[in-house]
Amino acid sequence: MYYHKVEICGVNTATLRVLTEEEKRSLLLRVRTGDTDARRELICGNLRLVLSIVQRFSGRRENLDDLFQVGCIGLIKAIDNFNTDLDVKFSTYAVPMIIGEVRRYLRDNNSIRVSRSTRDLAYRALQARDKLARASLRDPSVEEISRELGEEKSAVSAAMEAIVEPVSLYESVYNDGEDSIYVIDQLCDRDSSDEAWIEDIALREAMKRLGERERAIIEMRFYRGKTQMEIASEIGISQAQVSRLEKSALERIRKQL
Repeated sequence: MYYHKVEICGVNTATLRVLTEEEKRSLLLRVRTGDTDARRELICGNLRLVLSIVQRFSGRRENLDDLFQVGCIGLIKAIDNFNTDLDVKFSTYAVPMIIGEVRRYLRDNNSIRVSRSTRDLAYRALQARDKLARASLRDPSVEEISRELGEEKSAVSAAMEAIVEPVSLYESVYNDGEDSIYVIDQLCDRDSSDEAWIEDIALREAMKRLGERERAIIEMRFYRGKTQMEIASEIGISQAQVSRLEKSALERIRKQL
């Protein structure tokens, strides 16, 4: 029995071996000489690293198999571009490469289309944010990022917001095993009050009690913005009659309210 078994792309990741740093270094040196077998072994020996990274993006409703394959592309790029002369662990170099590949995939496949210039600015902003975070050991502000890039703060902020994946109103944010709380449950309209809501219901009920012609006049006057002359011409009566019916209808509505 395998523990922590994950089936992805037809592979049981629990059976994958994990390479030591010495093994990675040896294989990387062989890869530099054009050894395809060493390259294949190095890829297989780092698939668990890819899985651990793509699982961070599992909440985005993307197919995990697709993300895993994209992450493998990032891994292969890291293997092909890694400089063995530097005193750096392979994973230190590979992780941001894999994350970057997955982020590019998610950005380019976003359902909301974003212009190339905005995407490019957002990508540069993410790189600058990571650079500043490593240097200061804290999350940099948008102002610091824009200063690093030499761009307007508003442009950087808008670009970074543009590539954020939209969240469904019906995405669960909490589940206790029985009842779920969704995003929509945590939203409120601060411009509306209970009193306004009740008044709206009362107004609709009062409108139902008007005669057909009175209701039509009120709807055209106050919901469609027509003048008394336009209403008179449309329903075939005089403006004076329209004015009289309007006043009568408003008085009845006031009494109902």
